[in-house]
Amino acid sequence: MHHTFTPKGVCSTKIEFDIEDKNVIRNVAFTGGCNGNLKAVSKLIEGKNAQEIAELLKGNTCGPKPTSCADQLSKALIEALEKEK
Repeated sequence: MHHTFTPKGVCSTKIEFDIEDKNVIRNVAFTGGCNGNLKAVSKLIEGKNAQEIAELLKGNTCGPKPTSCADQLSKALIEALEKEK
């Protein structure tokens, strides 16, 4: 299932991804943010379990901000998993 999430408190303005059978993450794309870093994050989590990645990235911060694009992705994944139940 395809998901779109609007992050808050970070430079990226949209996170899109698919969750396939057995909670596998596919096709992660960020709009805005640190382009190179977010492309790398997307490649690193491709094909991984959404719950495991959400737990791994949860609470990650960016500079003085209380959140980060990775933390927002964690929130997006958790929200998506709840919707798919």
